[in-house]
Amino acid sequence: MDKRQILVVDDEDEIREVIRILLESEGFEIREARDGDEALQMVSPQTDLIILDVMMPGITGYKTCQLLREKTIAPILFLTAKTRESDLTMGFSSGGDDYLAKPFSYTELVARVKGLLRRYYVYKGKDTLERSSYIQIGELVINREINEVQKNGKEILLTDLEYRILRLMAANRRKLFSARYLYESVWDEPYLSTSNNTITVHIRKIREKIEDDPQHPKYIKTIWGKGYRIE
Repeated sequence: MDKRQILVVDDEDEIREVIRILLESEGFEIREARDGDEALQMVSPQTDLIILDVMMPGITGYKTCQLLREKTIAPILFLTAKTRESDLTMGFSSGGDDYLAKPFSYTELVARVKGLLRRYYVYKGKDTLERSSYIQIGELVINREINEVQKNGKEILLTDLEYRILRLMAANRRKLFSARYLYESVWDEPYLSTSNNTITVHIRKIREKIEDDPQHPKYIKTIWGKGYRIE
C-alpha cells in the first residue's frame, strides 16, 4: 500500500524538520510548506492529512484552512499555542478537525495523526458496506458508497467529521443523540469538558452547509438540554 501523504505547514524550519523526521520514521510521506500560499499550491488529491500552524506570516492558519477546504476534505490538524475556547471555536469553524497545543509531545502528535487517518479511511472505506447505499431526507441525499452529500442535485462539501456526524444521525432518524454520544462515536475518544463545544461548532457548520436557514433548521433539530436529532 502507498504511504499516506501528510502536508506539514509551518513557517518555522525547525518545527517542520522535527515533524518530518518523526513522521517519516512512522512510515509517512511528508511534504512541507512554509506558509498558507505554498500549502494551497501543494495540496493535491494525494494529500491524506494536513498539519497546519495557526500563527504564520501572510494569511493565517484559519484563513488557510478555509481555503484548503475548497480543495480537499482531508483531515486538518491545527498546531497552536492558543487554547482558549474562542480560539478552538475559530479553528473548528474554519474547517479544522482537531488541534494540538504547543509545545506537544511526539507521542501525542503521532497518536493524533494516526487517529485522524484511521477515522478518515474507515469512513471512506469499509463503512460503505452498509445495508443501503443511499439515505434520503427531503431534498438531502447521502450516498454512502462514495461518501457524498447532495441537496437538490448539487454536491455539498463536508469535512470527514461533518460527514460522519450527519450520516450517523441520518441513518438513525428521530433518535436523540447527546453531545457525549456523538463525540465518543465519531471521534472515538473519551468525552472531555471541551468536547461539547467541539460538537456545537461542528453541528453549526453542518447546518450552514445543508440548511436553507441555519437559524431555523429543517434537518438537524436541537433538543435543549438533551442533544440533537434528525426528524
